[in-house]
Amino acid sequence: MNLDDFSDLIERPDGGVRRDAEERRERLSVPPGALGRLDELGEWLSAAQQSVPVKAVEQPRVVLFAADHGVAELDVSGRAAGTTHELVRAALDGASPVAVLARRFAVPLRIVDAGIDCDPELLPESVVRHRVRRGSGRIDIEDALTAEETEQAVRLGMAIADEEADSGTDLVVLGDLSVGGTTAAATLVAALCGTDASVVTGRGGAGIDDLAWMRKCAAIRDALRRARPVLGDQLELLATVGGADLAAMTGFLLQSAVRRMPVILDGVVGAACALVAQRAAFRAPDWWLAGQVSGEPAQSKALDRMALTPLLDHGVTVGEGTGALLALPLVQAAAALAAELPERTPVTADEDTEEPAEGQGADDVKVLDAT
Repeated sequence: MNLDDFSDLIERPDGGVRRDAEERRERLSVPPGALGRLDELGEWLSAAQQSVPVKAVEQPRVVLFAADHGVAELDVSGRAAGTTHELVRAALDGASPVAVLARRFAVPLRIVDAGIDCDPELLPESVVRHRVRRGSGRIDIEDALTAEETEQAVRLGMAIADEEADSGTDLVVLGDLSVGGTTAAATLVAALCGTDASVVTGRGGAGIDDLAWMRKCAAIRDALRRARPVLGDQLELLATVGGADLAAMTGFLLQSAVRRMPVILDGVVGAACALVAQRAAFRAPDWWLAGQVSGEPAQSKALDRMALTPLLDHGVTVGEGTGALLALPLVQAAAALAAELPERTPVTADEDTEEPAEGQGADDVKVLDAT
């Protein structure tokens, strides 16, 4: 497998359709610019769908990739190492923020176990059947995955994207469920952006104290030393300092772009995978939206590199796709406005010309004008 092959498979959203959508927007009853970024979103969706007017987003889906990360053993997370299965169980039981919102918005929620470190019997077979391995290696001292596992994880993400596209999903809200995932993600971003560990180290979705932050920063620094020699190969980079969920999400993002299926990114893990995918296919980011500002410095670095501006900034740091799901109604609203607002009635030449007063002919008018 060579991720660079995606560069030839991915095309940008249709520029001609977008111009048609922009022209139609000029004719709507609401003045151009009055709807702010909603105009831009509607035009982006038109280009992605190759449709003017834009079609409603009717079959969105939340897709969460789940895995444990060995680096969590260093107490770099607000949660105990190896407890990702608890996050998954909460989501399945409808007790997590993303599950509550998905239920409220009537959006199906799909969880894919790429590398959870638990007995398979603890979770439904539909979740665990795709598992690549149990947990990942400690990226500060060893590879996260083998080369074979990395390729398997990428192909898993590709297969999930194909399943969603084939089932009629017209937009995906992408997130992750992991313990230690932000450490691996920050390492990827630091490596790809050529920056220092301290610049990208955040406090994670669960929040950590200063001592844990210093441990996390040290782990990212050590992992960076291992990442820099393999920067030229995206698969090797994911194997060295990524994880099964990050590799799967990278494959998912690339194949989603191939299938012309728009994706809303959530936090730093999704942003890191998107950055890896961009290195493989420079057109791919045109199919993604940044849902929200997560507060993680590595996310900001990655989004800046890809020129993606988040839709929301509400201080939501919980992760798990929650912020991206909050942005979904905004995208749906943009589609509805672009499709359903009426066009202005054009003013005809006859309506625009003042008629002579009653009892005056054309000659009378000329005499009065001359006088």
